[in-house]
Amino acid sequence: MATAAGRTTNPLLLLLILAVCGFVVARRRGDAPWALAFRMYLIVGGVIIAMRVVFRIVFGGGQGDVILFTLPQIPLPEWAAGIRLFGPVAVEQLLGGFYDGLRLATMLVCVGAANALANPKRLLKALPGALYEVGTAVVVALSVAPQLVESVLRVRRARRLRAGRQRGLRALRGILIPVLEDALNRSLALAAAMASRGYGRTGPLPARARLLTGGLVILGMLGVCAGMYGVMDGSTPRYLGFPMLVGGLAVAVVGLLLGGRRVGRSRYRPDRWRAAEFAVVASGLATGGLMFLSTRVDPADLYPTLSPLTWPEVTVLPVVAILSGVLPAWLAPPPVTTIDVAPAAAARPATTAPRESVA
Repeated sequence: MATAAGRTTNPLLLLLILAVCGFVVARRRGDAPWALAFRMYLIVGGVIIAMRVVFRIVFGGGQGDVILFTLPQIPLPEWAAGIRLFGPVAVEQLLGGFYDGLRLATMLVCVGAANALANPKRLLKALPGALYEVGTAVVVALSVAPQLVESVLRVRRARRLRAGRQRGLRALRGILIPVLEDALNRSLALAAAMASRGYGRTGPLPARARLLTGGLVILGMLGVCAGMYGVMDGSTPRYLGFPMLVGGLAVAVVGLLLGGRRVGRSRYRPDRWRAAEFAVVASGLATGGLMFLSTRVDPADLYPTLSPLTWPEVTVLPVVAILSGVLPAWLAPPPVTTIDVAPAAAARPATTAPRESVA
């Protein structure tokens, strides 16, 4: 969906992508802490759109035929020639800033939808052995960060019960110290639990091999970043797109395979790929592939013109491409919530102690 958003500035198609992402999140979002952050991405996206429009007003938005209003222009010295502050504001420039901001905000919301739907602890179980240390640090961060919010709410609730009416810096000091103490205690408990389960065990590896694997992984990741940029931006050269992405993936995979030899670990309840997973991946590939085909067949409607001003139009192919991304709302399995887990935990025999696992 982010790839589809990066290949168009048509506001109708971008709003359709936002609607698809919001619908899928509403249908398949659980009640975990990371699943509640989708609203934050929407707010950040709105801020991005507003900032792009404001920048067009502040740094010269008068290149156009239809002038909305004129602001007092601030004169600049000669060394700042070519830069204009305020002055006339045209509709064309405002719409251009709105289109660019909406595209960037839509790509951000697509990433936010993925973060709201994907369980980060299950994703960490699939990390290769070469990223073992990074995965351990991310486990600690993901386990402690959501609990900080809970600690703040609990401390504030306790202060209200004790009639704590302090505000400002005094209230911040009374909240910050208990929250930090609680976070430190939770971190120590988590570290002890991870150490008792064998985290930190690594095999011997020569320094030269470690340098080689690290260099291959970094080089491969740089190639993947450049390839993803080339795939999402249709104006880049072809060799920066799919070929760079495939080459970077190949180099990164070689480095990960070499680096994973020094880590020996077992998997508890490994995630299997079933029909639902393949269907979700197929819907995403269909969206990106059909949108890429739209840029070859009829790219005019993907980038509406601003001079002269015309109403954005859409064709069938990009609409079908975007609507392919709504299929996971029914293809993906429903999320497991705490309401569903509680009856199952209550039905366990009293003699069986529940297990604790660290992803």
